[in-house]
Amino acid sequence: MGISLMITIFLMGVVGSFISGMLGIGGAIINYPMLLYIPVMLGVGHFSAHEVSGITAIQVLFATLGGVLAYRKGGYLNKSLIVYMGISILIGSFIGGFGSTHMPERGINIVYGILALIAVIMMFVPKRGIDHIPLDQVKFNKWLAALLSFIVGIGAGIVGAGGAFLLVPIMLAVLKIPTRMTIASSLAITLISSIGAVSGKIATGQMPILPSIIMVVASLIASPIGANAGKRVNTKVLQVIMGILILATAVKTWIGIL
Repeated sequence: MGISLMITIFLMGVVGSFISGMLGIGGAIINYPMLLYIPVMLGVGHFSAHEVSGITAIQVLFATLGGVLAYRKGGYLNKSLIVYMGISILIGSFIGGFGSTHMPERGINIVYGILALIAVIMMFVPKRGIDHIPLDQVKFNKWLAALLSFIVGIGAGIVGAGGAFLLVPIMLAVLKIPTRMTIASSLAITLISSIGAVSGKIATGQMPILPSIIMVVASLIASPIGANAGKRVNTKVLQVIMGILILATAVKTWIGIL
């Protein structure tokens, strides 16, 4: 692997991990299309969809770890939400990660495109009044949360994602969790989810070692910085940034598929 490709991977990792820490996502929604298209566009290298999903999986693991550490104080982490959704998504993501070996590259890209499209629709569902709920009075349907996170986990495991780009709109629009609690808790849930995805990718030999290490280093540097930045940004602005980001990647992915 050449120096140009190594620098490109590192810069993509920094950008993806900063945004992931700020918005409470693992970074797969950003890094998956960047890894798939940017090295080819720059003429510095090429990764298959299976390799991209493997690199993305390990990046998500360490990006979410950095984000959770940054949010561990302040009461933003909802332990009940993390347990119910975390266990369910872990099981689903392991199933998806292991089963992805039997899918063609186009199939993995289509799954990613469908997930991104669903996330776009949900991000623009009105979310009124959720940020006025005191953090110690937040309530949600535990079994609905567990079921939805299991389904998200299967799809996320296939593409090497932690699933936060779908978890965040679900938590905001369906479960009615306040924005900052959603961001912090989704990072913790995605951290759990990514363990399943990484295990599946390693077990099936879909993880290139050196690109993965570069992504991990970038994640550990940029994710905590993004999380600290996110604490100071207005919640409505965070939601708009998230929606635009998911919309752009969904459009790009479907253009590539069609």
